Amino acid sequence: MLTLFTTPKPFRGHIGTIQRNALASWTRLGPAVEVILFGDDEGASEVARELAIRQIPEAPRHPSGLKYLNAFFAHAQQIARNPLMCFANCDMLFLPDLLEAVRRVSQQSLRFLLLGRRRDLDVTEPIAFEEADWSSRLRQRALCEGVERPGQWIDYFVFPRGLYDAIPPFVIGRVAWDNWLVWRALSMHVPVIDATASVLAIHQNHDYAYHLQGAIGVWQDELAMRNIEVGGGLHWVGTVDDATHRLAARGLVPNWSRHVSLIRRALSRVAYNGLSASLRVSRPLRHALGLRKERFDSLRTRLGTTRSKP
Repeated sequence: MLTLFTTPKPFRGHIGTIQRNALASWTRLGPAVEVILFGDDEGASEVARELAIRQIPEAPRHPSGLKYLNAFFAHAQQIARNPLMCFANCDMLFLPDLLEAVRRVSQQSLRFLLLGRRRDLDVTEPIAFEEADWSSRLRQRALCEGVERPGQWIDYFVFPRGLYDAIPPFVIGRVAWDNWLVWRALSMHVPVIDATASVLAIHQNHDYAYHLQGAIGVWQDELAMRNIEVGGGLHWVGTVDDATHRLAARGLVPNWSRHVSLIRRALSRVAYNGLSASLRVSRPLRHALGLRKERFDSLRTRLGTTRSKP
């Protein structure tokens, strides 16, 4: 029924623990699920053998060493044994409600993109999957201790094989590619479904030690800016708030609140463009007074379209 695919960071330390937790939770969704791991990162082969999941070592990389998203999206859709695909970040824990949501949506629509907000949870140790109640205990802990993130934090995408036939050469591990995937579905008039109320998607918290500048570097370095550029600019940004439908107890219902999000974003862009024009016109005076562009960066960021994390 469903093929989940992902690509990891090296399996070291805490990152290694939570990635193994995530993959192990996917394998326990049942025999209708296939899991594919792309990349030859440290420890990937050992974890793939241990969990009996399929590993594809070949994963084309940017000169920086970061992997190209489009390469393994295309490969996964070619080799998957199931008609439905799910790309998820390798630190996401899933419970059986994901599969139930996919079943319900696929019975009502042939083409769709299903996603939802994630819930952040501190997980520092291997999960005891051998215990019969691991799933119910994890759910209870996530509901009590977890923090639900806003709509721009998107970590999983369920879609029919073949939906994404042409993706720009984004690098994974930086921002913006996830927002583009939402925008692309919307631009093709594909129903985008917010499954937050039906799927408890648990993100295991981690630091950003893999980048020398930490989280700021992940969001704002040269490769992050490159992702925005190859995607075509800020106009293609989409979030969970832009979903056309919600998956509710009674089925798919229109997401009327998306219009509020669209209006808010349009107003933000007007303000952003106005500020940019003002900065261009006032540049000679500002330079004469010693006021540099960097002073205005934080304000421009607040007025610009919110970016998500990888």
